[in-house]
Amino acid sequence: MTTCLPWTLVLWHHGRMSVLVSFHAHPDDEVFTTGGVIRRAADEGHRVVLVTATDGAQGAYPDGILQDGETLAERRRRELEEAAETLGVHRLVLLGYPDSGMVGSPSTQDPAAFCNVDVDEAAGKLADILREESADVLTIYDPHGGYGHPDHIQVHHVGKRAAELAGLDAVYEAAVNRDHVLRQLEARQADIPDMALPDLSTLGLPESELTTAVDVRATLKAKRAAMTAHHTQIGNFGMFLALSDDDFAEAFSHEWFRRLGAPEGLRETQLPL
Repeated sequence: MTTCLPWTLVLWHHGRMSVLVSFHAHPDDEVFTTGGVIRRAADEGHRVVLVTATDGAQGAYPDGILQDGETLAERRRRELEEAAETLGVHRLVLLGYPDSGMVGSPSTQDPAAFCNVDVDEAAGKLADILREESADVLTIYDPHGGYGHPDHIQVHHVGKRAAELAGLDAVYEAAVNRDHVLRQLEARQADIPDMALPDLSTLGLPESELTTAVDVRATLKAKRAAMTAHHTQIGNFGMFLALSDDDFAEAFSHEWFRRLGAPEGLRETQLPL
């Protein structure tokens, strides 16, 4: 399903419009690791296409938040459309696969769930979009999907294969900077000495493996507003919205990526748009 939002603009940058395609698993995933680069790309005159793989129907949500007769998938689609508009997305594509749910959930056994679909079949759909848009850059996730969610892992495999099918070389794995998170927690531990540090060994990637750190401080107002648009999911990330502006900026001032096939030692401060 493709949604061409009514505020679509055709923007050009130095005589040529570049195209960023950002591929995500669920509604709300677009905000955390790529919301800043999406808004920045749009602000700089590039075309941004957001592709979301699943309907998000397995997500948790507060009691009473849905209207009578409303499904979670319907609500999350509207939330995604609002967030996409806030981030400046020009085209939103919903592939419509069933949400797989978390590891161990019965929903992961559904043959139709995104985590179980044929990689080439799903990659073919994404590759068609990449070709249609003449994409310059594709963002996906790292091989363990940031934190091991089955749909995030599938985004990595499907996105990587789609790029191969479409002949696109500029593929960037969006990833949490594990060392950045640890530094922030250690700073807070100085104020709360008995605070135990969590095991971050399976979160994101170490800083040494990241190739690209994009400064997105100019986009943080939009990023925060896009988070807020996902009302049903605020129970998962309300702690971030409770942060002061300064603490929010400290947490989200940069977005990090690892470029597939990057030469050793590559260090970038922007995507090649």
